[in-house]
Amino acid sequence: MCLAIPMRIKTIDGFNAVCEAGGVERDVSLFMLQTDCIEPGDHVLVHVGYAIQKVAAADAAATWRLFEEVLASEA
Repeated sequence: MCLAIPMRIKTIDGFNAVCEAGGVERDVSLFMLQTDCIEPGDHVLVHVGYAIQKVAAADAAATWRLFEEVLASEA
């Protein structure tokens, strides 16, 4: 099973970006999205260090709400 995490892009340098989710920052490759218009503030799905899809901010927030529900049910 694969899992992609929605993250917000903070900065972009070429095909590399610093992305943030839940207070955690990661270096992410934008190489797979080089034909998309990506800007700081956009949300992307990140899988093993690669942004694989641009997503709407509302969709990213909805996904995080679902993640939080799953984590809360495990506690």
